[in-house]
Amino acid sequence: MDRGGATLNDNAASVLALSGGIGGAKLVTGLARVLAPEQLLVVANTGDDFEHLGLTICPDLDTLMYTLAGVHDPAKGWGRAGDTWRFMTALAELGGETWFRLGDADLATHIERTCRLKAGESLSAVTADFCRRLGVATTLLPMSDQPVRTLVQTADTALPFQQYFVAQRCAPVVRGFSFQGADAARPLPAFMEALARRTLRAVIICPSNPFISIDPILALPGVHKALAACPAPVIAVSPVVGGRALKGPTAKMMRELGLPVTATTVARHYGALIHGYVLDHQDAAYVQDTDIPVCVTQTVMQNLDDKQTLARTVLAFADELARQPLRRAAVTNTRVTVEERS
Repeated sequence: MDRGGATLNDNAASVLALSGGIGGAKLVTGLARVLAPEQLLVVANTGDDFEHLGLTICPDLDTLMYTLAGVHDPAKGWGRAGDTWRFMTALAELGGETWFRLGDADLATHIERTCRLKAGESLSAVTADFCRRLGVATTLLPMSDQPVRTLVQTADTALPFQQYFVAQRCAPVVRGFSFQGADAARPLPAFMEALARRTLRAVIICPSNPFISIDPILALPGVHKALAACPAPVIAVSPVVGGRALKGPTAKMMRELGLPVTATTVARHYGALIHGYVLDHQDAAYVQDTDIPVCVTQTVMQNLDDKQTLARTVLAFADELARQPLRRAAVTNTRVTVEERS
C-alpha cells in the first residue's frame, strides 16, 4: 500500500510556488518555461476538492496538471481541450446531477484517481503518476494527502465550496471561511522540506484567490510557521488589478467581507508572511500604502509571452531581495475567518 509523503533529493527545486487553479496556473506555466523542471516545485490547493457522483474531484490540482501538460482548455481555463459531453447528456436523460460538468476525457481522470485512492494509494502518488503519463516534468504536489474541505460561511449556512461556487454561482453573500479537516491534515514532507532549505531561491504565492486558494494551504499545521521562518524571499503576486479580479469571485468576496477591492488589501491579508509584493501598472499608486518592497509590472497574462515575462520579472525581483536583508511587512494582516466575522 502506498503511503505517499514524497521527499526531496539533493537536486531539490530552488523555486516553490503556491497556487490555486486558473489564475495561478498562468504564472506556473511561465515559471515552468523559464526554469528547468527540477528547479520548480508547485504545491496546489486541495481545499476545493470534493466527492461527486462517487468520484474524488480535484479542480485546482487538475487545472494545474492539465495546463502544465498542455492539454487544458484555454477558453474555459479548466478541463481538457476538445472534450466532449456525451456523459453529461446521458446523465441528464437519466435524471442524474448535472450541476457540476465533467467532460468525457476529464471523467477518466476522476475515475482512475478514485479507484487508486480506494485501493490505498495516496493523492500525491496518484498525481505524480498522472503527471508522468501526461508528460509533465515539473513536480506538482497536492498540499496534503489528507482531505481538507473549504466551507464558505454565508448569512444562512456554511456551504461546501463547490456548492457555493458552481451550484449557486457565487450568489450567497460571504461572511467568512473555514477549512474542514485542516487541523488533522499534514502538509507533504517535500513541501515542508523545501521551505526549510537554505538553497531555496524563492517562494512565490501565485495570483490566486487569497481566501479560498492560498489560505487553505496556510491553514495546514506548521505551514504558516515554516513560511514565516523561510530563509528565501517570499513574494506574492496580486490577483487584483485595477479594482477587479481578473478571474473568479475574489472581488465579490472582498466587498462582502467589508474589504476594499485593491491590491493593497491582498498584501495586508498576507501581512508579515511576505517580503515582497508584485502588482500591476494599473495599481502603481498603491505602492505608497505598503511597507515592503514592491515590484510594479504587467501582471495581466494574455498569452505565453506574458506568462514567461512575468515569471522572469518575479524571479529577478526575488533575486534582488535576496541580495539585501529581508524584511517583512509590519502591518497586521486582515485574514478573515468564520469566527472573526460571526
